[in-house]
Amino acid sequence: MLSGRISVKTCEFTVKVVPGSSRTAYCGMYGGMVKIKVAAPPEKGKANTALVDYLAGVLAVKKTAVSIVSGQTSPVKQISVEGIESDYVKACFERFQMA
Repeated sequence: MLSGRISVKTCEFTVKVVPGSSRTAYCGMYGGMVKIKVAAPPEKGKANTALVDYLAGVLAVKKTAVSIVSGQTSPVKQISVEGIESDYVKACFERFQMA
């Protein structure tokens, strides 16, 4: 039997989503939030699904590791990603700013 404390690295951050854009892309920081445009429309969860898919790809994690904690129907969403730390998330998005 396994004993002791088990913890999973989890990173939470806030995203400002702009649905219905011409393409899905990282747009920089906006008031302390990560700003992301998504091509999907804001209907029936399509924009949320596109956001989760995009974040999973950028952060190189499984889609199941990315979840929307709050803001399901709002453009401002609290995101949780299991298995990574905040420094890794920051580094992933900084790559876009350097390009």
